[in-house]
Amino acid sequence: MSQALETLAAEIDARFAGQVERVTSRCGELTFEVSPASLPAVCRALRDEPGWKFEQLIDLCGVDYMSWGQDEWNTGTATFRGFSRGRDALTRPAADLSQPAGRGEAARGGEDRRFAVVYHLLSVTHNRRLRLRVWCEPGEPPMLDSVIEIWKAADWFEREAFDLFGILFRGHPDLRRILTDYGFLGHPFRKDFPLSGNVEVRYDPAKGRVVYEPVSIEPRTLVPRVIRDDNRYQPALKDAARRG
Repeated sequence: MSQALETLAAEIDARFAGQVERVTSRCGELTFEVSPASLPAVCRALRDEPGWKFEQLIDLCGVDYMSWGQDEWNTGTATFRGFSRGRDALTRPAADLSQPAGRGEAARGGEDRRFAVVYHLLSVTHNRRLRLRVWCEPGEPPMLDSVIEIWKAADWFEREAFDLFGILFRGHPDLRRILTDYGFLGHPFRKDFPLSGNVEVRYDPAKGRVVYEPVSIEPRTLVPRVIRDDNRYQPALKDAARRG
């Protein structure tokens, strides 16, 4: 990470001591974790104080950390080409499963710390970018305070996170679905959402309208086809089929 970002990180640590905690980033983005209770005050200070001036909320997105770190293959030292990426079974040490780290290293996607919201901020004045991550309050549905009074751009972003992840934003004036259909059930970006969905839509000529019904698609196992050595693959039978 550049020296400029390291300087900014030290300044943020000093200004918001006890309210934020730096999160290690593998992609070189300056990231801090904020507690739900401190979110409104920290965001307002980052927008208004002359030393920060993060005037724009570039993006806001939900994250589902369910089953975080539970991989089938160890790809830590794999190449970007070929099939070596999945050659070794996972023998990952428990310490590695602590990512995403932050306040309390037990963030592994449990019920108490499953959903988070990430805020991408831009300071046009100082030409700086900053990312904040906030864990949702425990319980179902997951909930956080809205930042729409701080950045108006949060309006549709928070609706999208609600629609896709089921995260409620306390204080949002119009929190309703924005991408899925009116009769959609569930939240499709949750990791436990069924791949085939819960309902299907079709036009009913007899009723003269669109109707919603339980999904009729049967889940299928997504595994590669295995060719077994049985009589279907005997060379003699193959040759006979070609001659016929």
